[in-house]
Amino acid sequence: MTDSTRPTALEARWGPTSAWNVGTQLRRQAVERPRAPYVAVGDAPALAFAEVAAEAERTAGRFWSLGLRAGDRVLFFLPTCGEAVHGWLGAKLLGLVDIPLNDAFRGESLAHAVNLSGARVIVLSRALAPELAQVRDRITGDLAVVVAEDLDELPVATDWEPAAPAHSDLSTVLLTSGTTGPAKGVMMTNAQTHAIARECAEGLRMGAEDVFYCFHPLFHMAGRFGALYAALITGARVCLDVGFAPERWIDRIRACGATVTIAHGPMIEMVHATERRPDDATTALRAVLAAPLPAAIGADFEERFGVVALETWGMTEVTACCWRPYDAPLRLGAAGRPLDELVEITVVDPVTDEPLPAGQVGEITVRPRHPWLLMQGYLGMPEETVRAWRNLRFHSGDAGFLDDDGWLHFVDRLGDRIRRKAENISSYDIEVAAGSHPGVTEAAAVGVPVTPSDDEIKLVVATRGSFDPEALFRHLVAELPHHMVPRYVERLDALPRTPTNKVRKRELRERGVTSGTWDYKAAGLSIRTLRGSTDHTGQRPTAAAKGSTA
Repeated sequence: MTDSTRPTALEARWGPTSAWNVGTQLRRQAVERPRAPYVAVGDAPALAFAEVAAEAERTAGRFWSLGLRAGDRVLFFLPTCGEAVHGWLGAKLLGLVDIPLNDAFRGESLAHAVNLSGARVIVLSRALAPELAQVRDRITGDLAVVVAEDLDELPVATDWEPAAPAHSDLSTVLLTSGTTGPAKGVMMTNAQTHAIARECAEGLRMGAEDVFYCFHPLFHMAGRFGALYAALITGARVCLDVGFAPERWIDRIRACGATVTIAHGPMIEMVHATERRPDDATTALRAVLAAPLPAAIGADFEERFGVVALETWGMTEVTACCWRPYDAPLRLGAAGRPLDELVEITVVDPVTDEPLPAGQVGEITVRPRHPWLLMQGYLGMPEETVRAWRNLRFHSGDAGFLDDDGWLHFVDRLGDRIRRKAENISSYDIEVAAGSHPGVTEAAAVGVPVTPSDDEIKLVVATRGSFDPEALFRHLVAELPHHMVPRYVERLDALPRTPTNKVRKRELRERGVTSGTWDYKAAGLSIRTLRGSTDHTGQRPTAAAKGSTA
């Protein structure tokens, strides 16, 4: 409860704030449903709530023997495995601040994350120990290294003290995926992590009878809070997979009897691109949390797999704070309605921060309606924190708009928008057009600066079989307005991605124009000649287009 004798509206809905933490929820399920299955990792059998709680308590005793106390920070550098689950839960019973690291970190990214954390202990897998050894001379401060496979050799203290954390206490630091610069540590309270779990449980209508299939890693909020924590609240079972293989997705869904799951847009596209089967819809799966649901395939994805695709918008800093209501009709291209009882979402002019009217694209900003629900800042980066929270709103860096019905539409990352010939161009539209060309499996459009205020467009693709850049260019001329047709095309074996399958567009922009980049101007082609005297929409070219050299 709050200091008031009357619970707030949120406490009436979610229970007292004293229960808004992982440890309390784990212990509750261990008492109420001790033999019910909680989590299965990979192909291992599921462990019951009581079994997982007992292992977490032993882990808490081992951490206590290392001198860790409530509020101390502990790093986890592990793949998806049982030790990662038990380590996280043991840390929560003890009131530690857990900081899971991306197990793909290497070199400077690993050293940066460790130094940023300020932790005294790191738990890592034996296979990853050499990666830490490689950067040990770059790590400042003392760091005790514990190999996860040897954790059970540590003494288990019997006098350890269970934590009673406040909802306002720091709980977790998640590292951003680093698509726009060095990874930032998002400082998350117990209230914030609880909110993410509640949003997913309520949005997916999870209950104790549900099975959540999750292939997201545990350093991502989807796996840690959207799946495992939501299951602690609802009593559901989690099938935690150790990787993502689109061709095996439906088989894994069927094998574990999943009723709900989660996938980001690129993963949904990969699953949709697999060969169709007559039994695609004959599973227990009823709902997919989609972030986002690609508009070009959304309706077909729902029909093919017999599911409700619940598009959301959110990010680590602000939770999953916008959802398509479960019973609402599909609105392609709309990310759902803001959870108005939790947050206020406002679209603002990215230069002036003034709110914009419905239908006008600007930057999506968020502020909480209750204390402690959003991130408390970026660990060790006060300037980044102030920049993100300017004018008392969290600035997401995402471009979008609210329609007349209050639904949010995500357009692009602000950094991914391309400025060409005085036109703001969404990379998404170019990528959709490229993806409709036979043989293109992945596409990313970026701006290549030619002047301080103007870009040329470069399209980077991965393809099946042989690749003819001129054929792709001719296809784009037919599909896109003149000003959106890329000048440059480059083929890679695969697009560089983060572990959560987001394209590293900064890396593609920094590549610029290479010796392997195809240039339609250098090839002697002309968009106007190919198109004739009208543009793709049948309208005469604009004055700006007439004056260009394209």
